Amino acid sequence: MNQLKCLVWLTGIFSMVFAAGARAEMQPSPVASEEATTAQHLHDIESPATTVGEWLAQIEAAIVEITGVRVESSETGLQVILETADGDLSVPTTETVGNALVAEIPNAVLALPEGDEFQATDPAAGIARVSVTAVGQDRIQVAITGTDAPPEATVNAEAGNLVWTVVPGIAQVDDADDAIEIVVTGEQDTGYRVERATTATRTDTPIRDIPQSIQVVPRQVLEDQQVIRLREALRNVSGVIQGNTTGNTVPSFIIRGFEQLNVGTDGSGTIYRDGFRENFEALRDTANIEQIEVLKGPASILFGNLEPGGIINLVTERPLATPSYEAQLQVGSFGFVRPTIDLTGPLNSDRSLLYRFNAAYEREDGFRNFDQDVNHVFVAPEITWQISDHTDIAIELEYLYDERPFDRGVVAIGNEVADIPFDRVLGELDDKERREILSTGYRLEHQFNDNLRLRNAFRFNTTLNGNNNSVQNLAVDEVTGELSRIFVDVEDDQSSYALYTNLVGEFTTGPIAHTLLFGIDLERIIDIADVRFGAAPSINIFDPVYGQVPRPERDELQNVSLRDSTIDTLGIYLQDQVTIRPDLKLLIGGRFDLYHREQTRSFNGNESSVEQDDQAFSPRVGVVYQPIEPLSLYASFTRSFAPNTGTAFDGSILDPTRGTQYEIGLRGEFFEDRLTANLAAFHLTRTNVATADPDNPNFSIAVGEQRSQGIELDVAGEILPGWNIIASYAYTDAEITDDNTFPEGNSLFGVPKNAASLWTTYELQRGDLQGLGFGLGLFFVGERPGDLANSFEVDSYIRTDASVFYQRDNWRAGINIQNLFDIDYIESASRRTRINPGIPFTVLGTVSIEF
Repeated sequence: MNQLKCLVWLTGIFSMVFAAGARAEMQPSPVASEEATTAQHLHDIESPATTVGEWLAQIEAAIVEITGVRVESSETGLQVILETADGDLSVPTTETVGNALVAEIPNAVLALPEGDEFQATDPAAGIARVSVTAVGQDRIQVAITGTDAPPEATVNAEAGNLVWTVVPGIAQVDDADDAIEIVVTGEQDTGYRVERATTATRTDTPIRDIPQSIQVVPRQVLEDQQVIRLREALRNVSGVIQGNTTGNTVPSFIIRGFEQLNVGTDGSGTIYRDGFRENFEALRDTANIEQIEVLKGPASILFGNLEPGGIINLVTERPLATPSYEAQLQVGSFGFVRPTIDLTGPLNSDRSLLYRFNAAYEREDGFRNFDQDVNHVFVAPEITWQISDHTDIAIELEYLYDERPFDRGVVAIGNEVADIPFDRVLGELDDKERREILSTGYRLEHQFNDNLRLRNAFRFNTTLNGNNNSVQNLAVDEVTGELSRIFVDVEDDQSSYALYTNLVGEFTTGPIAHTLLFGIDLERIIDIADVRFGAAPSINIFDPVYGQVPRPERDELQNVSLRDSTIDTLGIYLQDQVTIRPDLKLLIGGRFDLYHREQTRSFNGNESSVEQDDQAFSPRVGVVYQPIEPLSLYASFTRSFAPNTGTAFDGSILDPTRGTQYEIGLRGEFFEDRLTANLAAFHLTRTNVATADPDNPNFSIAVGEQRSQGIELDVAGEILPGWNIIASYAYTDAEITDDNTFPEGNSLFGVPKNAASLWTTYELQRGDLQGLGFGLGLFFVGERPGDLANSFEVDSYIRTDASVFYQRDNWRAGINIQNLFDIDYIESASRRTRINPGIPFTVLGTVSIEF
């Protein structure tokens, strides 16, 4: 009850700050205030806006409508005139990008009779094109492209209009290429609302045209929440819950009821970067992430062998033609320090060669009482080269070093989490995990013509992992509190090679438009592991004594398990995005996969080997109907597959698990397309689940079935200028429907029936305090079972976060508070001895500067 009172109190204070901020923005200037004092009667004074309608009217009045664009010839070249009905446009700065002059005009929208953009081709000698387009919700971009060289221009404000006086440029060489308009002005989607995504279709598609649930966490949310780890970002997405973190060292998530491991021994990891599977085990850095796209439900149509819940695709930042240099320092609780840099710009005069360089260092003591610190280094350079007007290539590299405590968390007693302090360590104080990862590759794109392009990309990952004789928990005596443990030392070398090639063609058949995608994916994963383990002294969870025996050397551990595994996959897919009518769209496709695994295992000298061959066809069919412009209704059917590694009594490998989903939903766009909402209902089954063979207990059969169904709601965008929101709610009913090991009707572990999130910020838009902002977050996770046996429950919780920030010109400073009321809660659980507590009250201060 006290927490509820505090929450109500904080919400009230936050609302008053919003209201006060809104009034402060609409206060008259000092001169106007002096004039107001001359009024003789109260009714002579104009009252400030106090209603939402009046507030909206004043805000909208600050946005200038461009009602006309004229291009007129002049003696020296031409004039480009932007006309307004009323209001003044500020004179923008222009920059040269390739052969184009580019200017962005803030606080302006297009209101042209002929549509939402203006284009003029070859308007004058030496000028190839003039374009005026909308960028975001309240900015206009003007691009004037020269034929052989960038033009020269002056811009002036005349009678409320903006006038560019343009003179064609002079080419530096006689054999200049044909004109090409290069527009590299930075990220097109800004704020909390994202209009387009690539993960669902592998093409750049408006989200409103996709017949499957996909949510995007954009860069602005990552910055406002000061996100450092993926789990912090994915709290904002409905139906996504933290999964088994393998000692708090790898990202793992439950999506729509099913656990999606970062990487599995079967090669079915479901975290991707720029469309490539992340085949390594480590806590991914977010320093170079532009946005995070979460596609829910089976995704084998484009990505091959996967668990059915969905995939997480990390879209990285790209090099920009405009130089930009940003440095940031974060300092927080528990000795947390993290400096980062982000540098980008051209490497040559014609800007055909661009670079981006991201780097981060991190150190932290952590709230758990280990003697080991977190040490984390991340470096990510990338270079792009525009080889010709039609061909581009990017070469990228990432290096990650991560060393942190190996931490299995706390344990369960009876049907609940043990009543012990959440900072108590149940391993040894010097347990640690070390990961070192190198990733490199290229992306090549060639445009044959306006309707056909080829994309080819390669990625190589190699990792060296070692967890340095960590202690891992086995079982707890619930009477005495004694926890049995073992020493474990792992050396695991993982490498992966992936080559993706696809062809995208756009054409029409009569009145019907098509975007056809054909692709071939090749992937090889090599995993060589050497695991040593031996007995460790037990520890009492109520009165722990550490260091009872010296930690053994690796060679002193007598039990040896060796694994040498190679996985090869081939996937061929075909997809057609069909526009039958402007309001009716069809998505249809299928993928055929071949999967081959060879594995040799040895335990204390006893060797065994297995060879596995699987094949699967994974279809997807979806339809989108848009009866009115801001509303999309959709329905879809899709399937997935993932290899089984279990063995039957006859020695054969079990058939792959299959996922099947039916989904219906609707998307709406509100507040003049500033806010997007997505409501979805789904029914998802996972069949061929390995379960115990009742006739041969040491073997398995693939007859198990699990089912998840529910409703999800996601909302993101801008309610009013400066007021952003991202919110979600999920109802998920996930249970076992057929199994020989666990009772039918048991809930899937870690899945709450109800979960919700809300994060909102407000930034003052004008006045002396312009740039001052506040943020408030509420994150609710309902009670959920801690294992498949449903032997214990994890309590529900509501975590409250808050922030205050100030940004001005090229710098930003802020304070973020996580777990404002310092509640005790469990973030994830996967079995009785693997229960991860959430962070306590934590403060994070940030200062950044861009130049």
